[in-house]
Amino acid sequence: MLEDKKHLKGLFQKTLFKARLSLFSRSFLLLAALLIVSLGTWLAVFFSMQEEPRAIQLAQRVITALKITQKSLLYVPSSERNALVIDLATDSDIQFFPRQLDDTTLALPNTFFWNTFIQHIRLETKDPNTLVAANMNGETGIWISFTANDDLYWLLLKNDSSEISLINEWLGWGIIALILAVTGAAISVRFVNIPLSRLSKAVQQVARGENPAPLPTNEGPLEIRDLNLAFNRMARDLRQTEADKELMLAGISHDLRTPLARMRLEIELSNVSDETRAAIDGDLAQIDHSIGQLMEYARSAGVIPDTAIDVSEVLTMLCQREKNYTESLAGTLKFDVAPGLYAKIGELNLKRIVSNLIENARRYGKSADGVVHITVTARETGSLIHIDISDLGPGIQSKDIERLLRPFSRGEVARTGVSGAGLGLSIVERLLKHVGGSLQLLPNKPTGLTGHIEIPKARQANNQADILKR
Repeated sequence: MLEDKKHLKGLFQKTLFKARLSLFSRSFLLLAALLIVSLGTWLAVFFSMQEEPRAIQLAQRVITALKITQKSLLYVPSSERNALVIDLATDSDIQFFPRQLDDTTLALPNTFFWNTFIQHIRLETKDPNTLVAANMNGETGIWISFTANDDLYWLLLKNDSSEISLINEWLGWGIIALILAVTGAAISVRFVNIPLSRLSKAVQQVARGENPAPLPTNEGPLEIRDLNLAFNRMARDLRQTEADKELMLAGISHDLRTPLARMRLEIELSNVSDETRAAIDGDLAQIDHSIGQLMEYARSAGVIPDTAIDVSEVLTMLCQREKNYTESLAGTLKFDVAPGLYAKIGELNLKRIVSNLIENARRYGKSADGVVHITVTARETGSLIHIDISDLGPGIQSKDIERLLRPFSRGEVARTGVSGAGLGLSIVERLLKHVGGSLQLLPNKPTGLTGHIEIPKARQANNQADILKR
């Protein structure tokens, strides 16, 4: 039993998670549920308070008819009494019938309403033995026994429709009140949700690297105005910081690479041995490569494009260029790119991602014969585009994968004579996260490493719209 409850609870939580309701939906549903519960409670209390007055009112109606009938039977001559009984037994809401001792009856329901009704009837008739029944000889109604001139009679009150009409009336008013309350709740929640929705869109724009329009600071509640003011200040500071960073990076690149170029020239003109010149040139190349990686890591990912790019075309051109360069280093690069792949990602960022992984494979993925063999594949699976860059090198251990994705982290092979600052994989992961993608480092059996990239593909409708825009 306990396991079933846990299973149902887990299923309920999963359903809520998958629903991913917005703030407006959650607030509206919560407020609407509270209104429905409060209105239902109010109706229940109202009908509960109305039970006793309605029971007494119905009893008074029966007592009035009962007294009139008793007096009529008492004062009418005995010769005309049978005719009067026949007249009183005609089809109407209240009827009278002679009572037989062998009549079969069915008691009224044992509820507060009917108990109050029976108690009031017996109190008014001053006869505790007055019989009140819900059915007599198969005829449904409210049957009350009484005597007149020592004769036994039944008073029949047919099914009372006043209770049903009262319930229908109050249910109608309750439905109207509920509609008005839910409409008011939706309007109220909407007014509260509008500034929060505007803030959410602005935050998403900042996350995509865009510059959102300033949020209004002269409307809405005080807390919202203060929040908008703080957000505008933060967005302005971020823009200024980004501009300062780009200026600083340009200055650093110029101030560092200019002396490196001068040092290379001086080394070429100096009278050092070829071995020394090659060693110094290798050190300078390593410094230049590290500066390039630092600049690339610090560079902004840019704005996510509104239109999808042809990933197949970009990858094919990039792989052809990288193939030529790899072959010039006595290595091999094979690629298989499926056609018709589209995704919303910057073309330059896609090239940076794939180029970094190919360069990583060239540097660290040499096979046992000392030659680099790289394979690049791109295909579509479901709603994702999968890109794999594989090599036949020594690979890496699974325990080192998380560490290698952190900035300035390198493997054991990378520490021994290979240039770089350990930022290549961090750059790839940051650029992929910017567009909702991911990077995984997987073993390439029997040996080697595979950089597995997943990028959300653009929908077919978006692709057609993009073509029209062009």
